[in-house]
Formats: sequence, structure tokens, C-alpha cells
Amino acid sequence: MKKLLFTLLVFVASAVYGQMENPVIISSSVDVADGEATLKFKAAIESGWHLYSTDLPAGGPTSATVEFETLEGAQLLGTLVPGAGEIEKDDPIFGMKVKYYENEATFTQKVKLLGGKYRLQGYLRYGACNDETCLPPTTYEFDVEGTAEGGAAAATAQPAKNDAPDAAADAETFSANPLWRPVVSELSAFDNVGTSEAARSMWLTFLLGFGGGFLALLTPCVWPIIPMTVSFFLKRAGNRGKALREAMLYGVSIVVIYLGLGLAVTAIFGASALNALSTNAIFNLIFFAMLVLFGASFLGGFELTLPSSWTNSVNSKAGSTTGVLSIFLMAFTLSLVSFSCTGPIIGFLLVEVSTGGSLFAPAVGMLGFALALALPFTIFALFPSMLKQVPRSGGWMNVVKVTLGFIELAFALKFLSVADLSYGWGILDREVFLALWIVLFALLGLYLLNVIHFPHDDAEERKTTVPRFFLAVASLAFSIYMIPGLWGAPCKAVSAFAPPMWTQDFSLVDNEVHAHFNNYDEGMEYARISGKPVLLDFTGYGCVNCRKMESAVWTDDRVSEMLRDDYVLITLFVDDKTPLAQPVTVVEQGVERKLRTVGDKWSYLQRYKFGANAQPFYVPVDNEGAPLAGSYSYNEDIQAYIDFLKQGLSNYKK
Repeated sequence: MKKLLFTLLVFVASAVYGQMENPVIISSSVDVADGEATLKFKAAIESGWHLYSTDLPAGGPTSATVEFETLEGAQLLGTLVPGAGEIEKDDPIFGMKVKYYENEATFTQKVKLLGGKYRLQGYLRYGACNDETCLPPTTYEFDVEGTAEGGAAAATAQPAKNDAPDAAADAETFSANPLWRPVVSELSAFDNVGTSEAARSMWLTFLLGFGGGFLALLTPCVWPIIPMTVSFFLKRAGNRGKALREAMLYGVSIVVIYLGLGLAVTAIFGASALNALSTNAIFNLIFFAMLVLFGASFLGGFELTLPSSWTNSVNSKAGSTTGVLSIFLMAFTLSLVSFSCTGPIIGFLLVEVSTGGSLFAPAVGMLGFALALALPFTIFALFPSMLKQVPRSGGWMNVVKVTLGFIELAFALKFLSVADLSYGWGILDREVFLALWIVLFALLGLYLLNVIHFPHDDAEERKTTVPRFFLAVASLAFSIYMIPGLWGAPCKAVSAFAPPMWTQDFSLVDNEVHAHFNNYDEGMEYARISGKPVLLDFTGYGCVNCRKMESAVWTDDRVSEMLRDDYVLITLFVDDKTPLAQPVTVVEQGVERKLRTVGDKWSYLQRYKFGANAQPFYVPVDNEGAPLAGSYSYNEDIQAYIDFLKQGLSNYKK
């Protein structure tokens, strides 16, 4: 039943993801007094999204503007005025200050009434983004009319119906074109693999947690406790059957404790907050500081310990109770006693899986961690003779701790990088990040070869064993591998952690990709004549993550070669403000909308044909406009993007 519920939740989440988004709800009202009418627009903004304000510089995100198509019996007084709550910050992607709102926003526009009947008809245009996608420039239509007596007092203004001459006829312009034929169901047939992707992501999270638990076993805080605890159960029980039951209960208690920790993280933060953590600058700074603290502790700088009174209190209660509660309190004592070793691993694990944004990830990660930690107690209770073959405690466990300390410090830089990009500090460009990683992993290699030492190293066991030698070779080789990245090499193995390519100050690599066409119909005609498939790239001038994909993924040699030689790349900017020859009226979900600009047209194409409205949005199509593979959104996994392109090519050749 639980497995069925989990599968159902994953399916629902994957089905919702990628669908049409409507994170901004606009409402309007009109106040008439003293010969003036004040149009008020109020926006309710979904958590995690932000709506841009007015008067942003050219080349930046879409500014909020109001346009009047009909202004009868009135004249404008000033421009659109933003309300309170505006946030202003430097955006490193656009290289400018941007202004935006979170949660809610208000805008007002005043007009002077000239007396008699008046009509105010037009639209509010705005742009909105979250940390992964941007909506195309969106319009909110308004049409109000009323009567002003002598230009002073005004009658009640009432909404008027849109009076487009023939919306259905205009919509036929697109529906009659076979290249504009909706393919939402065909695209969904490909995109259904999202369910298995979500399940695979959960398996990876589980394996990450299991690996963390296994590493925790090898630390000085846990490994020596295993034979002591198993021997205690065997002596206390008096018979092997009861000892086995108690050991299994002990293992289950460990699972319950750490699984409860994972569930607590989800309950405290919630699903939406976990998703926001991945790019929230303040949280990333906290995570950076926490991982540096943990790393320094593992290197031997100091011990992270919980108050001894906690451990003594729980231990005394475990000794004074019997039955299930006694076993559970013993497991809880283990959790407290081993905190100095397990705390940094648990902290890193929770940080890593929480910033993935999945509701289940913390619980799944902690389940894997707890199973790895609890498994030896059960196995050795089943086969006590195996305890004689277990390696004894020694200096090798401190080597494990120090190695983990280097890894914690390396991953701490990932979170500092996110904060650096958010605030636009420019202190951790890609080459600086890589230089620090090169130094850290080179020092780790030297430590494993006994060239350098740390406070808790055992002087008598400072020897290079065979496992240490091979780990040192791997660490030093990894450092050498990253060196070309200082001059712009992609270094694909670290692309998921390093800052994007556009932060590179000096690069010898020039492998940018440029679109073959910026017009859908013209590009499709060329593709038909040349006999090539098409990659549609729905993007925007104000789309941050579109630029990240172009700089981090499209610059890969394999990707750029496929985009240049195997596909006809059609890039469609949904925020292109070039006016159409004449506005086109379409009907969407029973509501009439006017397409006034080229960007409106491409945005409508994305919604009408593919049922999506967020950017970046990539989809390969054949010469008839049918999808050749599922859509692809913001994901800087280069290999995944290559597989996506290859699938489109393979299906086109068939």
C-alpha cells in the first residue's frame, strides 16, 4: 500500500511538472473621483516566483507596462506607477539592476476624464520568472467605460466586453496551417518517461544516503561500537534467538530515528521551500558555512559534540527501562554518542538532497543512511563468528574522517557559488572555483601519500597502504583533469558543481551556437528542403536559465556539432517586442487574447502547439511539425541533453 501511494505521488508530481503555468493572477479595479480615473492592478504571485517592475533598462527582463488601444473621453496622466514592496538587486546575468515583486504587487495608472462618455481599453504587459523558468511576456486585458459629468464627478465604470471583429477568423490563420497543429498528446507520449526519471532520482537519493551511512560506519565513533553492542545483546539475551530479535529491533530503531529526522526536515520546510533552497542565496550561505564547519571538524580542528548531559540522560533511561523502549533508547544513545562523526555526513546529505527540491528526498536519503548504519548490527547478531574477522579499530578510521573533511570543503564551494551568482559578487568565477578544487584534491592526494599530516593522525601508522595509494592516484588524477578548465575546457565531470561557463574570465574555447532561423515558418520550410530535423528553442531575452543552458551546455563540442550540422536550429524569442503587421485575436480557454508582437506569436505557438509556456523549452520536430522526442527544459546535464538530441535524430531517420 505504501509503495502504491509513493508511486502515485511521484506520477502526479511528474504529470504536473512541465504543464502550463499560471503563477501570477491579475485583478483590476477603477476608482473615479475629482475628474480622474485611477486604474488599479493587483497581482497575486505564487511562492517562488517574482514579477518584474516598471522601467527596467533595455536588454533586461520584461518591464510592467500599460498600453491603451482605445482612450476615448480621457487623456493620460503620467505613466504606470509601481506600488510598495519593490525589491531591487544586481542581476549578474543581465549585468544591470532589476526591480521585481514577490508574493504580491500593485500598479496604478491615472487618466484625466474630459467629460461625457469615456472608454479605457488596453492591456497590462508583465514578465515573471522563478529560479528555473520564465514565463513569456503576458498580457492582462482590460476594457472599462462610464460617463463623467462635466469632467468632474464620474459615474460607475463597468467592464466592457472585448469587441474584436472576428476572433475565430483570426485564429483560423494558425489552425489552418498544418505546421501549427497541436501535438500535446503526441509530446506527452514521449514525456511519460518522467515517471521513471522521478523514480530513478529517488533511487539515486537512496543510494547517496546508503553511501553516507556506509562511510559513517567506518568512522571512529561508530565502528568500535558494533562488536560491543552485538556482544551485549548476546550476553543479555541468554539465547541466540532473543539476541537476534533484540538486534533487529535495535536496527529498526536506528531506521526510525533517522527516518524521523528526514520527515522532520520535510515537515518544517515544506515542498515549496525545499525547492526554493536550491537557489536561495541566504540558505546557500548557511549551507556553505555549515559544510566548512563540518569539514574543519573532520580535519581535526575541533570536535563537534552534543552536551554530555543529553547522552547521560538518555543512557540512564535506557538502563532503567526494559523491553522495546529500552532498545529504542539504546539506539538513540548511539545517535547522540556518534554525532561528532555522523553529524557532518548527515548535514551534508540533508543539504544535498533538500536542495534538489523533492518532497520525499530527505526521508528517502535518511532511510538509506539508517539502513546502512543498522545493517551490521543485525548481520553480526545473525553470524557472531564474523566479528572475529572484522578489522580492528585504528588509525585507518581517522584517514576516512580526514578524506571526508576534504570532500565536505569541496562541496561547500558549490553552495558559495550559488550565493555568489545570486548577489553578483563575482568572487567565485569558474576558474577560481576550479583552482580551489584543484588545490583541495591535490592536498587530499598528498595526505593519502603521507606527505602532509593532521592533528589526529596516528604517528605509528603513517604508512601508505595499497588502498590509500589507489585513492591518492585517483585524487591527484582528478586534480590534473581539472587544470585545463582554467582556460575554458568544459570539464564535464564537474559541470554540475562548477559555476557556469559565462563566469569564466579567460577562455581559449570559442564554441558558441547561433540559431539558423528566428522565424518558425521560414525555418520549417528550409528544414523541409534540406531534409533535416528541427530543434525548436523557445527562449527569451530576459530568460536567465536560457543563457545558462547556452553557455554551459551548447558550448560542449558534441552538442554544438549536432546543433550546427544535424539539426536546423530555430530560436523563437517569446519576448520579442517587434509589432506584428496587425494584431491577431485568438481564443484560449474561452478567453479572447490579442497577439500584438512577434513574441506574442511565438508564445502562442508554444502554448497552442505544445501546451507549455515556460522557458527554456526545447523540442525536436520533423518536417511536418510532429515531435521526435520529449521536451527538454532547464537541466545543465550535458549527457542528458546529448541523449535528448540523439533520440530526436534516431526517430527522424526512422
